[in-house]
Amino acid sequence: VQLQASGGGLVQAGDSLRLSCAASGRNFMGFHMGWFRQAPGKERELLSQISWGGNSYTVDSVKGRFTISRDNTKNMVYLQMNSLKPEDTAVYYCAADANVGRFRGNGGGLEYWGKGTQVTVSS
Repeated sequence: VQLQASGGGLVQAGDSLRLSCAASGRNFMGFHMGWFRQAPGKERELLSQISWGGNSYTVDSVKGRFTISRDNTKNMVYLQMNSLKPEDTAVYYCAADANVGRFRGNGGGLEYWGKGTQVTVSS
């Protein structure tokens, strides 16, 4: 099983990025997928989670700027990030689990994780 995140990079404040996460290695039907990030010196935090059917949850701190979506036909999940700020600088991770209840806190109980992609926002 593999989750591969991509799309990170170095951008300026106010720019946009779209992160992608490709899932492979098993049937992810029914799985919830989500995005986390970990900034230097900080704990990993949940950003957004989306169900197989498209119901989503986004934390208040990025709501209105970040939007999660998924394409089940391609086993892909995306995170559209707009109006980026220097404080959004972090390593971004995608994750998957059949249990939506595990998408909380630092996501320590989640079953599948991808390697992160670095997002750096300059001021």
